[in-house]
Amino acid sequence: MYPRWEEIRNAGLAVLQPDEKTLRHGLELHASSYVFDAYGFSPTGGGKAPHLGELVKAGASRFEFFRAYEAFRMSESFDDPAMRQLLKEAWEFSGVDCNFQNSGMEGNDAVEMLLRLSCYTECSDRLTGVYERAVYPHQLPGIKERGHRAMYMTTNGVPLPDRIVSVPEALQLIGMFFRLGVRMMHLTYNRRNLIGDGCAEAADAGLSDFGKEVIWEMNRVGVIPDAAHSGQKTTYDAAKISRKPLVVSHSAAGALSTHYRAKSDEVIEAVKNSGGFVGVCGHPPFLQRSMDLNAMLDHIEYIARKFGVDHVAIGTDNGFGLAPVDIGCDFPAYRPILEQFWTPPGAGYELMTEAQYDSVNWMNWPLYTVGLVQRGFSDEEIRKIIGGNVLRVITETLEK
Repeated sequence: MYPRWEEIRNAGLAVLQPDEKTLRHGLELHASSYVFDAYGFSPTGGGKAPHLGELVKAGASRFEFFRAYEAFRMSESFDDPAMRQLLKEAWEFSGVDCNFQNSGMEGNDAVEMLLRLSCYTECSDRLTGVYERAVYPHQLPGIKERGHRAMYMTTNGVPLPDRIVSVPEALQLIGMFFRLGVRMMHLTYNRRNLIGDGCAEAADAGLSDFGKEVIWEMNRVGVIPDAAHSGQKTTYDAAKISRKPLVVSHSAAGALSTHYRAKSDEVIEAVKNSGGFVGVCGHPPFLQRSMDLNAMLDHIEYIARKFGVDHVAIGTDNGFGLAPVDIGCDFPAYRPILEQFWTPPGAGYELMTEAQYDSVNWMNWPLYTVGLVQRGFSDEEIRKIIGGNVLRVITETLEK
């Protein structure tokens, strides 16, 4: 076992402090259930990567460097047999069967999205014996039976052409990405785009007329609309007009957190009425309160008790680096891109301790289940929260 994993597990146990019976039952339930992270990141590898240092010295742009860096961490680093074995052990430790894997660049640039998608598509080709890429829910049980982990693709934006001549022409890229295996798309990524306002826009103007056409095309094709990074009104509008489930894959309950990524009760009710779910994330500053695993469970319980257990999931929005990457020089510094607009200074990250973050770490997925047992949820309810609700939505979305 990788030494850091035990430290992470102990951080979670220190928060929960479960009795032996609850711990055993939770771990057994986790192992026997289908565990589907509504929005997660597969473990990444590391090691020496001098070719990345050469890119820096050659003056590579941020995106050229980032693409090469991600390809190394996601797939090339696992050419090392020891690193590949560590990857397998990490998945076993987490007990996760499938990630809704972020595999598309933030924003709407179709070329950038394709370049990133290609990196993740390669994982299942290069890492046989570890991953299988899934595009339909009926494939998932067989992948689990074969002892492999499934990657179900999502993108951090809706692909749009540089120049829009007509709405039908602009919408064609949604179908193209569907055929390439993408099954969920962010409507916005924090900032405003042609579809609607992101959650970091103070105006919160809502969904555009073009955005309605985008959602109806996603409904028609079979792609899940995801409003995790959308504004309150954009999310509400989208949930109201979507003919199939709309989801908020990784967020928090606004009744328990003032963070701009959290969703209000009114919005969650609209998501519920669409047939979708809110995935609670594993970022302590978003959760606020105790900023640890108990805070994460508070948000899950609040949504489940108030809006129904069928409408909450877990979308961690975090992963785990198995080893550092050595590029042979300092990493380049770049300005943040507009779409990212990460939480600004003073919003909580500087208050977070390592132990708090460790407690909600992706590697502690089994303890999420233990915590739900502690909170009094039945086995059937827990199976819905840790994977069943995601499976239901992906199935309903693909139904014609």
